[in-house]
Amino acid sequence: MQSTVSGKYYEELEPGMVFHHAITRTVTETDNLLFSALTYNSQPLHLDDEFCKNTVYGQRLVNSIFTLGLVVGVGVSDLTLGTTLGNLGFDEITFPKPVFIGDTLRSETEITDRRESQKKPDRGIVHFETRGFNQRDEMVVKVHRVGLMMKRPVPA
Repeated sequence: MQSTVSGKYYEELEPGMVFHHAITRTVTETDNLLFSALTYNSQPLHLDDEFCKNTVYGQRLVNSIFTLGLVVGVGVSDLTLGTTLGNLGFDEITFPKPVFIGDTLRSETEITDRRESQKKPDRGIVHFETRGFNQRDEMVVKVHRVGLMMKRPVPA
């Protein structure tokens, strides 16, 4: 059985490249409710309409970790499907605007840096900056992620 590889190998990820991910997604009430329940996040900002009427936004906010996971996840098939050995870290995560139920999100990822592994010649470390936007082109999330990427296999 042969696995499908649609991600990019280390050599194909040059600093400065920007990938505009084709998948967009309208966030539903079910997404927010299930994600919050599955992660035991009982924050009323995500679950309680009456509570939220008295907040600065006047409505429920989508769980920010769902937003983060969505914008990173839609880039997997473009960037890392079958070519990553794993994430090494996430940092510099910001949420400049809130996401509400019914917002449609899109994302893009920029390669900001890379270097070969000092210990293993078959892999390298790549820095990704993923940015998520709503339907009004407002940035709703930005994250810096570091991934351990496979190098292109050498033919036998």
